This record gives sequence, C-alpha cells and structure tokens, in this order.
Amino acid sequence: MSSENTGRPVLYLAEFDTPDEVIHAAEKIRDAGFDKWDVHTPWPLHGMDKAMGLSDSRLGWIVIACGLTGLTLAVTMIQWMNGVDYPLVIGGKPPDAFASMVPIMFELTILLSALGTTFGMFGLNQLPKHYHPIFFSDRFESCSHDKFFVSIEAEDKQFDLEKTKKFLEGLKPAYLELVKETES
Repeated sequence: MSSENTGRPVLYLAEFDTPDEVIHAAEKIRDAGFDKWDVHTPWPLHGMDKAMGLSDSRLGWIVIACGLTGLTLAVTMIQWMNGVDYPLVIGGKPPDAFASMVPIMFELTILLSALGTTFGMFGLNQLPKHYHPIFFSDRFESCSHDKFFVSIEAEDKQFDLEKTKKFLEGLKPAYLELVKETES
C-alpha cells in the first residue's frame, strides 16, 4: 500500500525518533484541543496516559460488577439448591454450610470477572478493528520496531489541512505524512 494515492485525506501522521519527543508532542496536541488523535508506540510509555489527557479506564468497574454478580449468583444458587429445592445433609453439616459454598463462590466470581474483562476490553477498545486508514502509510510499519507516531484524523473538528500541517511541523517530527484513503 502506498500513501501516494489520490484519495481523500484521512489523517496526518507525524513520526518521532524518541519516546520523549512523542510524549512532548502528545502534550502539545492535548493542549491544542484536538479530539480525534492517537499515539502509536512500539511499547507502552510511562506517562503517556497523562500526556494524552486520558482518564482512568472503566474496565475495573466492569470487572468488579461482573465479579460481584458472580458471587451473588453463586450464593443465591447454592442457598436455593441446597437449602430450599433439594436439601441434603452431608457429613452432618447443615445444607447451607458456608464452607461448602466457598469453592462455587470463588469459581463463579472468577469466571464472570474473566468474562467481564474479556468482553469489556473488546467493547472499550472497539475491537475487533480489522481496518484503519493509518495502514495506508508504508512508514507506519516501523511503529512495531523503533519509531513513535502521532496521528490526527481528518474527522477532528479542528482539523484543517494547512493549519494542522503547520502545527505538526512545529512539533519537529522526523517525518510528516498526509495519509489519504485509496480509491477502490
């Protein structure tokens, strides 16, 4: 795929050589008020969430809600099955003995927490995302090796072809590219 096509502009892609440069660029873009932009790095960078102005993930709340649902479901299910529906006295213990509930409570809590984590991540990260216009850039392949990128999408309300280019040039990237969508 080549970015030398004649399609409509979809994003600007700025390439940086060091983590410090891309963190500085992210802070400047955040302060400029852009909404539809992202940072692409070969490994997680400490401080990038703060530099991008991101809030804490909602995934923890999803997981705790699923875990508590699993725990509640386990207790309710055991109380109903062992205490009301079909009470059995095993080993001289009452049907609703707490010790017999612990394994099921643990297992359902972990099971629903794991499912909440998996599907929560899919939902929050908008996965699966098999296509993104950034893949039209040949240079973007180096993002998985040793380069750092910032992309600002054309759908951003502040995006202007010339003003955004001038703004990104002011961040002193090693390379700046206008990525256009290919025409089918």
